[in-house]
Amino acid sequence: MELHVIERTANAFQQGLTGRQIQEVAERAFGPGAEVRSATELGGGMYNTTYRIDLAGRAEPVVLRVAPEPARQFHSERELMRAEYASVPWLAPIADLMPHVLAADFTQSVIGRDWMIQSFLPGTPAPELLGSYPKETHTAFFRQMGQITAAVHAVAGPWFGPVTGPGHARWSEAVVASLHLIAEDVESCGLDAADLRKAADAAQAGTQVLDEVAVPRLLTGDLWTVNTMLAPAPVPTICGVLDMDRTWWGDPEADWTMRMARAKQDARTAFFDSYRHSEETENSVWRRHVYEVRHLGALRLERHRLGNEAGVKDSYRAVAEELAVLI
Repeated sequence: MELHVIERTANAFQQGLTGRQIQEVAERAFGPGAEVRSATELGGGMYNTTYRIDLAGRAEPVVLRVAPEPARQFHSERELMRAEYASVPWLAPIADLMPHVLAADFTQSVIGRDWMIQSFLPGTPAPELLGSYPKETHTAFFRQMGQITAAVHAVAGPWFGPVTGPGHARWSEAVVASLHLIAEDVESCGLDAADLRKAADAAQAGTQVLDEVAVPRLLTGDLWTVNTMLAPAPVPTICGVLDMDRTWWGDPEADWTMRMARAKQDARTAFFDSYRHSEETENSVWRRHVYEVRHLGALRLERHRLGNEAGVKDSYRAVAEELAVLI
């Protein structure tokens, strides 16, 4: 087997597999006769470890995604791969853009970690190609992003909260629980989470405003440019959507995608040409401040994991600005 890996430090969050482990995974998925010709670790993602696998007798490559060891996972990010697997039937409106799941194993009996094998999507990662297009054509990309997001948000679910549960009958319960989980994770890293606890208290006090959201909608979790593939075309054209492992049920306005669509007044404003959102109210604006604290708490965890101390510090300033509105 040809094995091409990304060199990482011993204490890096993402940990690769040995050639033997990859072969064992292939045999579990495709039978004892499976033979891995080559395995190439792919960069780009910051959570799961991903490989392009070429198998003997199979014309198309496959993608192996391996979850972090259970002990390395934050409670607010627990079993994300299982959430993605459970989300597949709900993501039917964009199934033509997504890779197919070919095999999955959550027993952890092969390598001690969850893993999933998916079909290999054609195209080029958007971060590598989008910048090569003239700026005036970027609106086509964001318009399509709006269409994709709207299709996902149109799906109604059985409860609020994680797709795999625990489910909540009210949106306020899901939001408060999520903020407390993130705060616990922040504290487990030896960081102060008092500001996140205050935000959770504000959300608890504002249950009536949060519970105006009565229908749980499917949220993409973190869909943006990094999760898309582009086809060769005169204008940026999305041909694939990847890594939908942070889906959950809630208010569409709480989705990371909505935050990013509003982040700058540039070509991304075309997102709202195809995504028709409801008129803003005082209460909807207040809810967005709550959601922003949740995003900032999750970013604090990610920045800490990546050793970005300046980013962690900046998150406290940003949360303080949101709290000034909420409290």
